Amino acid sequence: MHVKFCGFTQLSDIQTAAQLGADAVGLVFYPPSPRAVTIAQAQTLSAAVPAFVSVVALVVNMPKDELINLANNVSFDIIQFHGDETPEQCQQLAGMVNKRWIKALRINTEQDTLDSVRAQINQFATAGASSILLDAYHQHKYGGTGARFDWSLIPHDSALPIVLAGGLDADNVAATLDLPIYGVDVSGGIEVDKGKKDAAKMRAFMKAVKRDRWQNATVTGAI
Repeated sequence: MHVKFCGFTQLSDIQTAAQLGADAVGLVFYPPSPRAVTIAQAQTLSAAVPAFVSVVALVVNMPKDELINLANNVSFDIIQFHGDETPEQCQQLAGMVNKRWIKALRINTEQDTLDSVRAQINQFATAGASSILLDAYHQHKYGGTGARFDWSLIPHDSALPIVLAGGLDADNVAATLDLPIYGVDVSGGIEVDKGKKDAAKMRAFMKAVKRDRWQNATVTGAI
């Protein structure tokens, strides 16, 4: 189980996440978000990330010129498209800045089906996505709602590795152990306030993930 902590605005929080063993840290470049950072802030934050920890740039319907400017000024490894971008748009935009990318799908429990989720994933896989992120749908928000969707809509035969987001915290992340996912993505569940992380919550989250990781490995005979 890989772990991405997202929505950082504070240098000390980035340092804590790295010390705790997070696999990736996310920076939000969407001005309406309370977790958004400027290019200047992002430069400071990304510079504190050690080797082998990925920096993910979360963007929402970002114009081409802005993405190019972002890539020219901030060191990041992966683009997380979190808006209404089509598979073709993601492929073209990521290609312009030579970055790997993932796409966030907002799952509407009332409208989506297992087949429709699988079909969407297939489209982004064909376009070259490295992974897919599944989050809860909200009519007026592109993410960060802290809500969960119906996990039975997660396909077992996904064409892409799945990262699960939405309403996760140290108390419920153990419930993801049996899901067909590659990783988890958490933001609000490790915060004391939007954009301000809680070291104790981050530590508890990582402890829960690592404990379940080793228990599962023993059961499956992986070690």
